[in-house]
Amino acid sequence: MSIVIDRVMTATPDLAEFLLAHHADMAGTAPVESQHALPLAGLLVPGVRLFTARDGGVLVATGALAAMTDDDDHEELKSMRTDPARRGRGLGSLMVEALLADARDRGVRRVSLETGSADFFRPAHALYARAGFRECGPFGDYALDPHSTFMSVELEEVGPPVPRTR
Repeated sequence: MSIVIDRVMTATPDLAEFLLAHHADMAGTAPVESQHALPLAGLLVPGVRLFTARDGGVLVATGALAAMTDDDDHEELKSMRTDPARRGRGLGSLMVEALLADARDRGVRRVSLETGSADFFRPAHALYARAGFRECGPFGDYALDPHSTFMSVELEEVGPPVPRTR
């Protein structure tokens, strides 16, 4: 496995397909008003940093960081997805590590996320907990929602920087 993580600035057909599959995965997990995944167009705007992981050129994972409008030191982790056929191989951990390193390198002090609360999301909760995230209350524009789990990490708690992405 030769994984390369890069920042993405433009759409590609495989990225669009990958993110459509992400939205399809989420479709039955919560009511529409409780689903907060961004469409591709929302990931390619100023203030959002989208990354892909590729294995031999094949797209295998995505992740993004979105600036919080009310706090320059706080960003939101968005659009984490690993190809279902490759889950359990550490790709999610690599992506989270790369995203936290990117945030840390830019002086971000806190990264938070919203994910589902259904059993489908238990592996994601465990992944985020291993990366240092702890459950918290709603942040930014989110409201308390039984379909959402909110987590946050203070970057100084994460440890030393990991290798940088391209």
